[in-house]
Amino acid sequence: MSLARVREQRSLWNNAWRQFRHHKLAMAGLIVFGFFTIAVFIGPLLWPEEVNAPFAFETGLSPSLTHPFGTDSLGQDIVARVLYGGRISIAVGLVAALVAISIGTIVGAAAGFFGGFTDSFLMRVTDLFISLPQLPLLLLITYLFRESMQNFAEDVFGSSNFGIFLLVVFVIAALAWMPTARLVRASFLSVKEKEFVEAARSIGATRSNLINRHILPNVLSPIIVAATLEVGGAIITESALSFLGLGFPSDVPTWGQMLFQAKDYLELYPHEALIPGTLIFLTVLSINYIGDGLRDALDPRKSN
Repeated sequence: MSLARVREQRSLWNNAWRQFRHHKLAMAGLIVFGFFTIAVFIGPLLWPEEVNAPFAFETGLSPSLTHPFGTDSLGQDIVARVLYGGRISIAVGLVAALVAISIGTIVGAAAGFFGGFTDSFLMRVTDLFISLPQLPLLLLITYLFRESMQNFAEDVFGSSNFGIFLLVVFVIAALAWMPTARLVRASFLSVKEKEFVEAARSIGATRSNLINRHILPNVLSPIIVAATLEVGGAIITESALSFLGLGFPSDVPTWGQMLFQAKDYLELYPHEALIPGTLIFLTVLSINYIGDGLRDALDPRKSN
């Protein structure tokens, strides 16, 4: 890539950051999501209470100075549980989104760049996955492979919970890559006909060089936006799985698992469900605002 084009790319990203900073909701979302992420990864190291340690005579306490979020029906400190569980929920969202975006980008890039039979075959596979009933399939796969993945992870990694993590990430990613594949394919079909790509092809640039140095950098904008929005969807999916009892086991308090455990005590201890539910809502909302800000900032029609 020429020096002039490198400078142009840097100018575009600098301009995108300036546009993003002026998007108030996006900046608010970035601050909220950044705060939550730092809190859930550092908070468990600083908070003195244990995750699953019950306070026998302090069940269902309302928020107080001793327990800022109160305690649940078993007397467990809710702050400790939301910090620990939030780390898992956000990690699942980030990793599942990364895997889904990677699969979608590879499939879409191959279809858009090579065209012909490759394009037709990959798009039919994409259409097949889109046509599948995703929620029933999600539940079925998780139910069928849950125990085997736990045993595998226990033997290989020494932690059965890591097997559930891998299973949830894989299932979410396997059913979420299709929109990205279509988006990347359309972008590749457009960019590969540009003059600078034709010029690189005319001087003997290899296929990998054309894809990695000339086309892919010019289609990163929609991929970044799609990746951002995918994180929120993955967090909701993981929460839904845990709420239905097919996610992490009961001793791993993800936000969805906390909702599942609180469903029988809504009238007695409403804060037990309101707090993790509010955290899920604010996290996904902040991610969506970040995605909206990135979409506007990376839109060339809105650049100055």
